[in-house]
Amino acid sequence: MELDALMLSRIQFGFTMAFHIIFPAFTIGLASFLARLEAQWLWTGNPMYRNLYQFWVKAFAVSFGLGVVSGIVMSYQLGTNWSRYSDFTGNVLGPLIQYEVITAFFLEAGFLGIMLFGWERVGDRLHFLSTCMVALGTLISAFWILSANSWMQTPAGFVVENGRAVATDWLKVIFNPSFPIRYAHMVLGCFLTTAFAVAGMSAWMILRGRKEPPAKVAGARLSLSMALWFAVICTPLQIFIGDAHGLAVLKLQPTKLAAIEANWETQKDMPLLLFAIPNEKEERNDFEIGIPKLGSFILTHDFSGVVPGLKDVKPDERPPVWPVFYSFRIMVAIGMAMLGLSLWSLYLRWRGTLYTNRTFLTCAMIMTPSGFGAVLFGWFTAEIGRQPYIVYGQLRTADAHSPLTAQAVTTSLVAFLIAYTIIFGFGSYYLAKLLRKGPEPLEEAVRGDDVSRKPKRPLSAVNEDLKPNPA
Repeated sequence: MELDALMLSRIQFGFTMAFHIIFPAFTIGLASFLARLEAQWLWTGNPMYRNLYQFWVKAFAVSFGLGVVSGIVMSYQLGTNWSRYSDFTGNVLGPLIQYEVITAFFLEAGFLGIMLFGWERVGDRLHFLSTCMVALGTLISAFWILSANSWMQTPAGFVVENGRAVATDWLKVIFNPSFPIRYAHMVLGCFLTTAFAVAGMSAWMILRGRKEPPAKVAGARLSLSMALWFAVICTPLQIFIGDAHGLAVLKLQPTKLAAIEANWETQKDMPLLLFAIPNEKEERNDFEIGIPKLGSFILTHDFSGVVPGLKDVKPDERPPVWPVFYSFRIMVAIGMAMLGLSLWSLYLRWRGTLYTNRTFLTCAMIMTPSGFGAVLFGWFTAEIGRQPYIVYGQLRTADAHSPLTAQAVTTSLVAFLIAYTIIFGFGSYYLAKLLRKGPEPLEEAVRGDDVSRKPKRPLSAVNEDLKPNPA
């Protein structure tokens, strides 16, 4: 693999995209979680829900801010490093991004201030409406971004005129063949990211405060319970959607599917490879561990179903096999771990030991970053599996690159590495301090509301060091 300007630009965009995607993956689910907390507070009048809202909204504010900043950087790279891509797709993807700004970003920006600062300035119903509008805005934003990305995977509704894509049917552009199932898959992935992040951090708070009175960890118990119900519902649904997504990939992008399965020859009765060492040079796998016929059944719902092979296309039309093969299996392994933890939580609820089983709480804490990992490895599978095309079947990645030198790209890549380390290092450190502090004890939160009716700054009240108290 030669580190020329093209490869360095791909690494640079992949680096910035990997940083960016983790923040929307968290905030999309967290916005809906906040809406549920506030709805429960309005419905029941239980101040615990409001107390949890005021804690988690701080994490939302930090993550939202970091997501916006990291997202702006990528748009500049499309002009500097991928100008030929922008020239080819601008007439189609430009309006989609504009729709995202007008319908989603403006909606979020318009209500975000009320959501963060308006607790005591507006009525409860208007504040709840603001939270719902922000949550809706995140889902609309995901709608347009996934529509644009899915069009790159399965382009439709356009013609090429003078070397540029021109839309002929906007409904086909927006609702391109892979979009509906990919949008559902991504949104559920965001919900699961939030569910396991909240559950893991709540489990950590319970473990840390196991010697404290029950009132001290009541909020953590409630957030753990809600997050796990979220996971119990969404995890099986995500597996079902993932299966449908696999069927769509088989139909729409068979070469990508062949790379995902490291399947070289078109065959029926294909085994499900649990592990393999793909050898792209010799077009075979050096080592395999698989379950006979199960691959065909999962991919075609028929034990004798035919699965296409990589040899059906020329070598220069194939994606890199090993990163796609391993990324997909890591994502699936994380999903199975999510399902296992969700089912375990149901059993412990039935036994009445959900909050006291230290082994389970430790496992939940370990699973805190699992959703982020699943989203990242799923993204690697989708984007690397599309290669060598940036617009599938229409524009090769090598033809989309700007005429830059390797030295220029290296300089900007190093600058990004330094800037991201500083900015996101401080942001992550602050978020860790915020989460370590935990929700205020309910009696103190209620007493504080009685003393002052002034709105509280959502990013304040973090003055605690990350080092544990020696006492």
